[in-house]
Amino acid sequence: MRFINDIIGEELAIFEKKFAEAVKSETLLLDTIMKYIIKRKGKQMRPMFVLLSAKLHGTINESTYRAAALVELLHTATLVHDDVVDDSPQRRGFFSINALWNKKIAVLVGDYLLSKGLLLATGSNEFRHLHILSDAVKQMSEGELLQIQKTRKLNFDESVYFEIIKGKTASLLSSACAAGAYSTSNNEEITARMKSFGEKVGIAFQIKDDLFDYGTDNIGKPTGNDIREKKLTLPLIHTLQHVSPETRRQLVYIMKNENKVPEKIKFVINTVNQSGGIKYATEKMNTYRDEALAILNSFEQSPARNALEELVRYTTDRKY
Repeated sequence: MRFINDIIGEELAIFEKKFAEAVKSETLLLDTIMKYIIKRKGKQMRPMFVLLSAKLHGTINESTYRAAALVELLHTATLVHDDVVDDSPQRRGFFSINALWNKKIAVLVGDYLLSKGLLLATGSNEFRHLHILSDAVKQMSEGELLQIQKTRKLNFDESVYFEIIKGKTASLLSSACAAGAYSTSNNEEITARMKSFGEKVGIAFQIKDDLFDYGTDNIGKPTGNDIREKKLTLPLIHTLQHVSPETRRQLVYIMKNENKVPEKIKFVINTVNQSGGIKYATEKMNTYRDEALAILNSFEQSPARNALEELVRYTTDRKY
């Protein structure tokens, strides 16, 4: 990640100042919460993708910074709302907004962030950015609702899994790449290619996240968490399709009725590892990574392209 910082380190610092300014509020409670969110920000991968996608096709400008801020505003809003939906007390190792304050305040904070994103875009006539990101929010909501619908019966296959993660995770990353590219190119064909690039990276990113649930490394979330939440992810879906009918029934029963029992969770994890579920998911992840890199390498070689490649490889090689 050091090379990436060499390429857009200054631009990231400018973005952080602009983002902090964008979320300011004259309401004391809101401003306090905004400062809390800013201090506990994540790796900022999405703004990195915006900035690097922009730099790949031109010179980073004010439109680029607005695109990055819009992406981060919408992403942060969805995280705040997700913590309310999941009743999660933590986010990135820190207390969530709903844990520190309450659910009502957390919902309103998410709404505030969404409104700030709308105002940022419309106030600067960035309607193309707004269209790109609004489509991502729609897909994220559809993906989340589809997962809720299918999780109740635990009977969806691999195609449904990919439909869910394209909406829940990949849509925002693909929109980040598209908005960044458009901000410097104003070229719809380039924007579409970068959107496809981002989608493939987003899918690889989510599969990597799902693989963590079956590992033993310290990754910032408990191993077996997806099992506790009855989430069917790619390693388990592949396993369910390749074990004996008896083992399949046993796994489904555990997911439905014993998904919080430590010994049963361990049984599911061991079965997934032994049946090749991890190997299969890893191969799929690498396929999407390589498809993303093929799109990226269709553009002229440059430091921005090299940095984007490093960022893509980080998504699949990361340890947390």
